[in-house]
Amino acid sequence: MTLLLWGMVLALLIPIAVACRPSDVWHRLAAFASVATKVALIILVVSAVRGDQMLGLAGVIVLCAGNAGLLLLANLLRGVER
Repeated sequence: MTLLLWGMVLALLIPIAVACRPSDVWHRLAAFASVATKVALIILVVSAVRGDQMLGLAGVIVLCAGNAGLLLLANLLRGVER
């Protein structure tokens, strides 16, 4: 299970690198959405390993509602670039 977590953390670094380089707003949005989804899945795996239901609930909430804030961020960034 630890190898799975390390693999997930390494996979998390790829969209972070995409978000850091200068690119279009929509590429950044996709990278941030990918980061949010991967972090939520890492939270769910950690909660399954620890047997912590409250941590799992937080992961589910992040997975369900996390990307709505990213859409607002994308509209804000698009307005700043104009």
